[in-house]
Amino acid sequence: MRSGLTLLVGLALAVTPTAAQDVVRKPAVAGAFYPDKAEALIAAIDAYLVSARPPSAERPIALVAPHAGYVFSGQIAADAWRQAQPFDYDTIVILAPNHTEAFDGIGLFRGAGFRTPLGVAPIDTALAAALMKADEDVTWRDSVHAKEHAIEVHLPFAQRLYPDARILPVVVGTHDPARLARLGAALARLLADRRALIVASSDLSHYPAVADAERVDRATLDAIATLDPAVVRRTLAAVPQSGVPEVVTGACGEAPILVAIAAARALGATRARIVSYANSAASPAGDPKRVVGYGAVATDKGETTAPAFDGAAIADPSAALTEEDRRVLVTFARETIDRFVTTGTAPISRDTAPRLLRRQGAFVTIRKDGQLRGCIGRLIPDGPLHWLVGAVALEAAAADPRFGPVRPGELGHLEIEVSLLTTPRQVAGPDDLVPGRDGVVLVKDGKSAVFLPEVAADEGWTRDQWLDALSAKAGLGEGAWRQGALLFAFRTEVIREPR
Repeated sequence: MRSGLTLLVGLALAVTPTAAQDVVRKPAVAGAFYPDKAEALIAAIDAYLVSARPPSAERPIALVAPHAGYVFSGQIAADAWRQAQPFDYDTIVILAPNHTEAFDGIGLFRGAGFRTPLGVAPIDTALAAALMKADEDVTWRDSVHAKEHAIEVHLPFAQRLYPDARILPVVVGTHDPARLARLGAALARLLADRRALIVASSDLSHYPAVADAERVDRATLDAIATLDPAVVRRTLAAVPQSGVPEVVTGACGEAPILVAIAAARALGATRARIVSYANSAASPAGDPKRVVGYGAVATDKGETTAPAFDGAAIADPSAALTEEDRRVLVTFARETIDRFVTTGTAPISRDTAPRLLRRQGAFVTIRKDGQLRGCIGRLIPDGPLHWLVGAVALEAAAADPRFGPVRPGELGHLEIEVSLLTTPRQVAGPDDLVPGRDGVVLVKDGKSAVFLPEVAADEGWTRDQWLDALSAKAGLGEGAWRQGALLFAFRTEVIREPR
């Protein structure tokens, strides 16, 4: 007679495969990396796809696409997925790096699918079983999938574009070149007779400043465009020794990229097109001093071409803005607010005239039915003007401490203004300030406050009333401006939405 322990173990082994087939992975980063409501998620994806780079005539075999939060990398991910949109796929293989646990292997999820706010993306269980049989390195490893975001963030794009396709989520934890090449070859054999798309999920450089990120990421994307795994490995191996401050890695998804290249080449890929590039500083929520890079790449059977790269130099600050430039700025402020309020995402700053890359202070003012609803800006710019307008628009809508965040129902009642600032200059005293003409900054005892020129005009203040209110805003009390305060004046150009 078997012991109770032996019987329990036997029963567990007997039921586990069947039970696992019914398991659906729950979303781990919905509501954090992307919207957790279906309506908002669809709106975000559709907006990104509308703004995406147009596809070529060639059918993509594999993509490289980023996996950060949508507010940072969603547009570049959409650029990649847009390349596949005109074509039909029944199988989507998503290759992800391992961010969550120590695992030097290749892990599949033993279950029925992955759930997102758009429903369950079904796993191709037959393909999973075939891959395990074809490559001994591939194992079941549910735990490595449980909190991994690098697959999950791509599923809504797959579900939106290919609702009938099945997925094969693969976490690639090994960095051994031979094992990666074997996995790519095995995938190519199994996908040869399918309408399959391979997606390598990877961000690029992590945490350098903007200019350094662009230089490092250019080299990485150019290496990927060679479709030569040795060139990619050599380029990425050089990043930590490159002398770039704060850079941690050139691509967190190096292993998935190498597998995708091996599989794509075996399936007939002859080129890799660099579709687009940006880094997190292009997002209104980004910080130009510490960025992560994002690239979209598509491999196909087209004729080889020179790699393309989206770069941006800072324009001559003396160049005059055109009426079209002004329209672009206020439209970008409006789009940023609308997108963030309705979807929690935002457009990125790109495709702008060089003049809009100048460094200039800016404020965004939101009014609701004529009343102030939010106003935030930066006197000293920490990024290009177009980006800065998006950044302060987002803050005015969501982070002005005097008001709660703007709600969706308010959007139709808002009026948006963009104020472009001259550089503040210190004045000798209050007599050098003219209410309604000048903006003013007060600094005293480590505290400061600012008023745009229109504040005094809107309120009908005298100079003394204006400066009393500014002192109170700084937390210093009325009259604090009269002694020991530094005063700075600036002018503004106000851009209003067309009526």
